[in-house]
Amino acid sequence: MHTRHKTRAVDIGGVIVGGDAPVVVQSMTSTDTADVIRTAAQVVELANAGSELVRITVNNEASAAAVPEIREHMAKMGCDTPLVGDFHFNGHKLLAKYPECAAALAKYRINPGNVGRGAKRDEQFAQMIEFACRYDKPVRIGVNWGSLDQVVLAQKLDENAAREVPKELSEVTHEALIESALSSAQKAEALGLPADRIVLSCKMSGVQDLIAVYTALAQQCDYALHLGLTEAGMGSKGIVASTAALSILLQQGIGDTIRISLTPEPGGSRSQEVVVGQQILQALELRAFTPSVVSCPGCGRTTSDYFQTLAAEIQDYLREQMPQWRSRYQGVESMSVAVMGCVVNGPGESKQADIGISLPGTGERPVAPVYIDGEKDVTLKGDNIATEFQAIVERYVERRYGNS
Repeated sequence: MHTRHKTRAVDIGGVIVGGDAPVVVQSMTSTDTADVIRTAAQVVELANAGSELVRITVNNEASAAAVPEIREHMAKMGCDTPLVGDFHFNGHKLLAKYPECAAALAKYRINPGNVGRGAKRDEQFAQMIEFACRYDKPVRIGVNWGSLDQVVLAQKLDENAAREVPKELSEVTHEALIESALSSAQKAEALGLPADRIVLSCKMSGVQDLIAVYTALAQQCDYALHLGLTEAGMGSKGIVASTAALSILLQQGIGDTIRISLTPEPGGSRSQEVVVGQQILQALELRAFTPSVVSCPGCGRTTSDYFQTLAAEIQDYLREQMPQWRSRYQGVESMSVAVMGCVVNGPGESKQADIGISLPGTGERPVAPVYIDGEKDVTLKGDNIATEFQAIVERYVERRYGNS
C-alpha cells in the first residue's frame, strides 16, 4: 500500500497533477520549436507513447511565434496534449510580445536561477508571474543544481562559514536549492498566483542528492512536486539511475509528476523516456499503462532464442495496440501475458498470468501449451506458433475487455 504525500492538486490544461490524482508522466521535445511541423509531429509521437504533458523550448521570438501554430497542427492530428513552455532568461519579454503564445501554453516553466540577474531578477520574475495570473496558467518553479540562484547559494555559504561546526558543502547546496524553490513560490503567491497553480521541482543529477532534497522538500511544503534527475545520462546508466532515485521517492509517496531525462541514442526515439517512466510506475503498482509481459531470462535449457523473439514481438505488439485499445477496452492495461522458455517455470508462470504460453526448451517435446485464466486452453505446435498465439491474445482481449 502506497500512501501519497498530500499535495495541492494543480489543473494543467485538464491534466490534474497532485492531490489524489495518479502520478503523471511527462516528456520534452528535442526539435527546434520554430520548426512547427517537426515539433508538432514529435509532440504527437510523445503523446501517443503516453506522455500526458509535453514541454517545449521557448527561447526566442521564432519559437514563441510558433507555439499557436504547433497547437493548430496538433489539433489536426487529433492531439490535445497540454503544452508546457520552457523559459529561461527572456521569458518575460517573449510572453509580453507574443500573447498568443502565452494563451496557447498550458503551463509555464520558470527557473529562478535564470530569470534575471541582480536588481532585474525580482522584476522579471514578477512579470512572469503576472502573465501566469493574467492568462490563468499554472507555473512550475524549477530549481536545477546546474543553474542554482547564486545569490541564495552565496548567502547559504556565508551562513555556513560562520558556524562553529560548518556543514558539508552538499548539505548546504541542498538547503540552497530548497530555499530557492520555496522562497520563489512564496513570492509568486504574494504576487497573486494561487498555491494550487504552483508546481515545484529541485532537480539534481545525483541519485542520493535527489533523494535527500525531495525528502526534505516534501516535509516543508504541500505544493505539487515534479521529480526527475536533471541529467540522467544515456542508455542503461540513465535508466538505472532514474529508476533508483524515483522509485525510492515514489515508494515514500513523494512525487506527483515525473520525467526521465534520458540522453537519446543517436537516431533513437525520444519516446523511450516516456516508456521508462511508465514502466517505473507500473513496476511500483502505482499505475498501469500497457499489458505486462512476463518472460524468463533463459538458461542452458533454452538454447534456442525463439522464446526471446516471441516475447519481444508480443511486447511490441501490445504497446503498439494501446493507442487504440485504451479507448476500446477498459482495463486492458492491467492484463498480464507470460512468454516462458521451458518446462521448469513455464506452466506455473503461465497459469499465474491472464494468458501465457510455455515454449519448449532444449530437448523437450516441440509443443507449446497455452493457458488462459489459469487453465490450459490449447497446445500449439509447428512453424506458426507466434502468429497463432498473437491471434489467441487478440481474441482474449476482445472477449474479456470488449464489453467494457
